[in-house]
Amino acid sequence: MADLTTLWEVGLPLAGAGGGLGYAKIRAPRVFWSLVGLPVARVRFAVTYRSTMDVCGLTVQPSRLRAFLVRNVARRSDVQPVPPKVRRVRGSSTGMRVTLRLPAGLEPADVIAASERLRHAWGVRSVNVIETRPGFVELRMTGYDVLQRVKMPRRPPAGPMTVAVALREDGTAFVRDYLKVPHALTLGANQSGKSMYLRNLVVGLARLRVALVGIDCKRGVEQRGYAPRLSALAVTPEEASGLLDALVDEMENRFDLLSDHGAADLWALPEEVRPVPVVLLVDEVAELFLVAGKKDEERRDRMVMQMIRLGQMARAAGIYLEICGQRFGSDLGKGATALRAQLTGRVVHRVNDKQTADMGLGDIAPDAVVAVTTIPPDRPGVAVAGDSSGGWSRMRTPALSAEEAAAICTQYAHLTPDLPALAPYRPVVPTEAASDGPVPLVKPIPATD
Repeated sequence: MADLTTLWEVGLPLAGAGGGLGYAKIRAPRVFWSLVGLPVARVRFAVTYRSTMDVCGLTVQPSRLRAFLVRNVARRSDVQPVPPKVRRVRGSSTGMRVTLRLPAGLEPADVIAASERLRHAWGVRSVNVIETRPGFVELRMTGYDVLQRVKMPRRPPAGPMTVAVALREDGTAFVRDYLKVPHALTLGANQSGKSMYLRNLVVGLARLRVALVGIDCKRGVEQRGYAPRLSALAVTPEEASGLLDALVDEMENRFDLLSDHGAADLWALPEEVRPVPVVLLVDEVAELFLVAGKKDEERRDRMVMQMIRLGQMARAAGIYLEICGQRFGSDLGKGATALRAQLTGRVVHRVNDKQTADMGLGDIAPDAVVAVTTIPPDRPGVAVAGDSSGGWSRMRTPALSAEEAAAICTQYAHLTPDLPALAPYRPVVPTEAASDGPVPLVKPIPATD
């Protein structure tokens, strides 16, 4: 009887703890990683580090001085190869970060090529290699699939034109910084999460001191809900042509202001005379290229020319482009490739054809094209982000409904600046008529003589 009592007192708490950890592994992976995964990973890393580096080919032969000291001071005949020196190991709620000092003979590309082998050796979800400074790399490991349930970092990077839009595969925030990457191209098929990405971007921009200008040639079905926060909105190709002309005029007026003050760009102006930045959001760029007949070709060519001009020169005037579309290729027409060349940032969701992935990422990060074509259709919001440096990463946008985005835009409607040049395109925001009493159930009939 005493044995059964002891088994009951000891076994029940152990079973409860095991069940709780199993539940946390599925429903609360951050908690499970912090309690179990991280300690196990750190022990495995410390024990197997030297052998893993040796097997993965990340060791070099020691210098002559080191070999001399080992043989004559340490009195050892065998001289071991030298792995990268571990400078720092840090744990987080999503994974672990290790800073390595590379020995002479190794470069970051060698570590990047072995990242998949390191992932399997240490039993982590992913290993991303980042070069922090010459001779140093950081291994960013994730202990679980952080893109399964997206939870943005509590303190994303902040700045005057910075918006945290998505979560990267390494657990960091994907930040859209317009001062570093002024123009961007976002591609994605239907149900790929492209609209979700745009919603998160608009919600982030709505909180900043910035003018939002929308072009949605699908009669405004995507951007009409953002009307309280938009300084201008075009819902037809004809309106889009006039709005682009107005933006070019605004850009030229700002260049005159920069010239008068001897400033190189908008942010070099004194704050009291500095115009508000403008972000142009084009929802479906193909609608601006396609024409039904020859009579529309002149308008199409003019719109494309104006967008190219904005892409080439508008950054200094504080006007930034966000071009979105389901498909983008040279077959859209004259000027498509020239426009793409001005769009530094690239975000590509799941697409229907490889040519669109090539057009989005093939010219800056060819390796990322394969990653785009492997995005499963049951994970909307997953995308591949690349930049002109050749780097790329997987990411996923948090879920945000159209109603929530519209409510946030209404909440920050007081920040909407009034630009006189864009006043003719200011969207009309419907207001609900307030009633002082109950609505009568019987419609009144006017009296007649």
